[in-house]
Amino acid sequence: MNSGYHVPVMLHECIEALAIKHDGTYVDATFGGGGHAGEIMKYLGGEGRLYAFDQDPDALRNVIDDERFVFIHQNFRFLKNNLRLCGVKAVDGILADLGVSSHQFDDAQRGFSTRFDAELDMRMDRAGALDAKQVLNTYSEAELHRIFGMYGELHNARTLAKTIATARLMQPINTVGTLKEAVKNIVPRGKEYKYHAQLFQALRIEVNGELDALQEFLQQTVAVLNPGGRLVVMSYHSLEDRLVKNFIAKGKFRGAVEKDFYGNEIKPLKSISRKAIVASDDEVALNSRARSAKLRIAEKV
Repeated sequence: MNSGYHVPVMLHECIEALAIKHDGTYVDATFGGGGHAGEIMKYLGGEGRLYAFDQDPDALRNVIDDERFVFIHQNFRFLKNNLRLCGVKAVDGILADLGVSSHQFDDAQRGFSTRFDAELDMRMDRAGALDAKQVLNTYSEAELHRIFGMYGELHNARTLAKTIATARLMQPINTVGTLKEAVKNIVPRGKEYKYHAQLFQALRIEVNGELDALQEFLQQTVAVLNPGGRLVVMSYHSLEDRLVKNFIAKGKFRGAVEKDFYGNEIKPLKSISRKAIVASDDEVALNSRARSAKLRIAEKV
């Protein structure tokens, strides 16, 4: 485990939520620095197994040297097929800590952070074809408006899209510095940090197809979990949390709960936490990333 790579948020709460059995089989769907995985391993006996997913090649350096641990270098949207390839049909618990690791934010070259003047990359999987530069320089004004409004929840998304479409005619928007310079006149004064964070969030979600990947992953968890198995998901913004909350409540992302012939609700999961669990004030004081974290726990019916 590399504690400098990423400080795991709500570690104790996540482990407690998984209700780990010493001979159980578990999935850490977002391995990263291995903080949560390392803690899960402590609770597993000789028969226990942990399968960890991560698409970022940087996560490979944190792989745990233990025969009970299997690292799968893939996006968690391919959960079911990869577990099948490993001969695993069902598991007792799945943990997903969504969002970007501290390491990805702190590595200037990755272009995730508003703090460094780096190239605008933002790919979690470096083999991915689409990066943030491409989005900013090739998407139509209408497409930019859509992603800034939907994924960044920015109130002036239309103006922002028009500003970028105009600015890139003069010079390509390839770096954090050129992007900030291009939009500086429309950023609300005194709220620069929040605005830039929302803008970067929108680009990151688009580049990595994050919301599509999350929906595909959640849908597969039901087929993969044993009855009584736990699903534990931690999200960092309302778009993710809404998807997780709806899926746990209804087994789908939109519309009403499905019902059977007799009018009984068909829900594959039951919520264990009535509402989202949030980090303690003490943890937030030590790790600012914990401030926006929301943890939801469900059990397969």
